[in-house]
Amino acid sequence: MSTSPLLPRHESLSPGPRIRSGGLGDLDSVLEVMTASFPPELGEAWTRSQCAGILPLAGVALRLAETVDGRVIGFALDRAVADEAELLLIAVDPTARRVGVGEALIRDFIARAQIAGASRLHLEVRDGNRAEALYHRMGFHTVGRRRDYYAGNDGQRADALTLVFASEN
Repeated sequence: MSTSPLLPRHESLSPGPRIRSGGLGDLDSVLEVMTASFPPELGEAWTRSQCAGILPLAGVALRLAETVDGRVIGFALDRAVADEAELLLIAVDPTARRVGVGEALIRDFIARAQIAGASRLHLEVRDGNRAEALYHRMGFHTVGRRRDYYAGNDGQRADALTLVFASEN
């Protein structure tokens, strides 16, 4: 494993939302954010049973972004296996976008992966998703493409881009 840190350098000093661990009891809040965040025609949202099924698995973490009054405005679901970590799912309520919630969740993911000793971090994103720019700003770069990976409810298909985190030297 490289001695250079995985956590990228950033200038922002704003405190951002509160990030906490979540669990099965938080699924209603997670599904609310997911429903508001993912248009149904794109076919990206997970079902309650998919979320509930993965949460008990070893290495899986659900992290919630909350307002000061405890309202969940975003979440990230990730897993760590051996020396790798994968961001499985991330969403920010549309009313809370562009104020650092997604960035805070990604920073949290990177920091926890670094502490766990992960040397490779990755994620997949639908080609054309505006979040791709954020991932690149946070230190991820595109390394692959899965053609027609996402199947929307409207019959449309979209590619998935595979991104890998590259630490700054």
